[in-house]
Amino acid sequence: MQMGTLRARPVRRLILPLLCAALALSGCGGDGASSVATQNTAPADSNATSTSAVPGAANWTTLGTRATLAQPGTSITSNAGARWVDYNPPMQYAGVARQPTQYVTMPDGTKLAAYVTLPADAAGNPAAGPFPTVLVQTSYNGGNAQYEASIGAALGAADPYIVQHGYATVVVDVRGTGQSQGSWDAFGADEQSDYGHVVDWVMQQPWSNGAIGLYGVSYLGITTVITAAQNHPAVKAAFPIVPIGDGYRDIVFTGGQTNLTFIPAWFGLVSVLSLTDPTLVTDPAIGLPTVLQHLVSAVTTFQLPTMLQALVGTTATAYDGAFWATRSPLETDGKIQVPTFVVGGLHDLFQRSEPLTYETIKTQAPAKLLIGPWTHLQAAIGSGLPADDVPPLNHIELQWFDQYVKGMAAGADALPNVTQYMTGYGHYATATDWPHPQVQALPLFLRGDRSLSATAPAADEAFNLVPQVPLNGACSISLSQWTAGLTGFIPLPCQTDDTLAEAADVKFETPPMQTDMVINGPIEADVWISTTALDAGVSVRIDDVDAAGNVTPLTDGLQTASLRAVDASRSRTMNGLMIQPWHPFTPSSAQPLMPGQPVLVPVEVFPSSALIASGHKLRVAVGASNLPQGVPPLPTLLNSLAGVLTIYSDAAHPSKVVLPVVPASVLQ
Repeated sequence: MQMGTLRARPVRRLILPLLCAALALSGCGGDGASSVATQNTAPADSNATSTSAVPGAANWTTLGTRATLAQPGTSITSNAGARWVDYNPPMQYAGVARQPTQYVTMPDGTKLAAYVTLPADAAGNPAAGPFPTVLVQTSYNGGNAQYEASIGAALGAADPYIVQHGYATVVVDVRGTGQSQGSWDAFGADEQSDYGHVVDWVMQQPWSNGAIGLYGVSYLGITTVITAAQNHPAVKAAFPIVPIGDGYRDIVFTGGQTNLTFIPAWFGLVSVLSLTDPTLVTDPAIGLPTVLQHLVSAVTTFQLPTMLQALVGTTATAYDGAFWATRSPLETDGKIQVPTFVVGGLHDLFQRSEPLTYETIKTQAPAKLLIGPWTHLQAAIGSGLPADDVPPLNHIELQWFDQYVKGMAAGADALPNVTQYMTGYGHYATATDWPHPQVQALPLFLRGDRSLSATAPAADEAFNLVPQVPLNGACSISLSQWTAGLTGFIPLPCQTDDTLAEAADVKFETPPMQTDMVINGPIEADVWISTTALDAGVSVRIDDVDAAGNVTPLTDGLQTASLRAVDASRSRTMNGLMIQPWHPFTPSSAQPLMPGQPVLVPVEVFPSSALIASGHKLRVAVGASNLPQGVPPLPTLLNSLAGVLTIYSDAAHPSKVVLPVVPASVLQ
């Protein structure tokens, strides 16, 4: 199913004069300040080269990492005729057989709990092997037998569908979690070292044929991509669902602000599941010491200390550095050489990095990307699938592993390269690559009259004021997103309509669209502000407003003003405009604010895919906070309280949003 063949109402081509006018403005560098002009220049790097593995130079650069600069982009244009098919061959085995808990001993003596499930006959007798293996590494106590069906996939249970199609499944509790010994440190160096030793152990088992596929959701997806980057010869393919890319920027300190919605709940979940070890009853000699280790770790070593350090703004935690680099798979995803299928969600916890993960892998290994209209929990189960010919996730997983782990001609290579749900279109659409090969950066200016226009502002345009209160967005799409989708089960209209969330924001809108507009990719908002306080947050929301005034949230971004510095050499540009800023978030990059002094705050707005239909308006809402997404650490919060934010919209301070626009004809 191609973008051009989906079942939907016809759409019209994006009006060329608007795009040409916008590109002309970008070529003029009409930002009115030398600092902005510098930021909107593509980084010069004599060592930057495009890969020859993918044909076609692109009009964008990649986004850099801590260790790498932005590189010239390349665009995949092959496989344009790809269509989805439902790969669902007959079961090879009638049942599954779960072996007793086993322990894998690490070089330092720490024992990790492993749970093995094998294909079996209808009576549960294990079939004769050996088998290829699906390896899952979890922090959620994968041995608890009550985890079944959809929730089991998220927490680590073996999927009977995969096992009955001829795969052994091994689920391992990472150190310091579940029934494994040791202290948890969430993707720390010791844990990552364990991954390779676990692969070695799997290879040595009598039921293993030595070929391994890596699989997992969320934490399990993160262990998947980190293990894949180690390039163990036994690992043949990976299927990560909603994996993180950058521990600091994606979620824990988005824009330099602490996530107090998801992180405490997540720490609590891991801790509780690590303390509910059934061996406390079945084998106290093993269970009691393990649970005590976990308790001590939670209170004195990792969970509680890390949260407290984040709240009070401890430098090693509240700023980017070695701690976060170790826990950011994007730093090593460039090493992955095995076929990798990445699944993400438009409102997922890791919405920012899922397409980045695909983009990093695509030039060195077969890679596919599927992004649904999902929060974290919805993505875990592939909510709503099958839809638009996209099959259930475990059918796709089986096809991927049959092709690349078993070595069958299963057709996984012929699947669409990129499949994204398009908000406002109501369907999934396919493309040959992300970023889309036809994407162009479109700058729209935030005008003093609160309009959104391709025309640059005049010298005397009005400014707008926003109160600096840290409670904005308490009920919004952000609440559902940053509770991993839990609150989405409560029918609160404010979670699907941004009207309440933006009540205190300044809202800039286009006139009703004369033609359809398609947005696909990362977004940057360059907002000129001043404050009466010593610091400020800048929240940006992007919405679709229909003719009746209903406000559909598309995506958002958040940035602490004092951490506004941008490393242009690592930022993404598109046809000469910066469209995805790279903020260092280091103590040395902090830039104090003087009350009343205008400064430019580039805000990274997370990527989205949406159709703004003819007759609808595009809205950009600018505020001072997004409570569910982030709250400043205490020192920054105190500097930001009781202030008033001024949003400038004049020729000297031309606030704007830079959108990734593709021709609407791609959806016809």
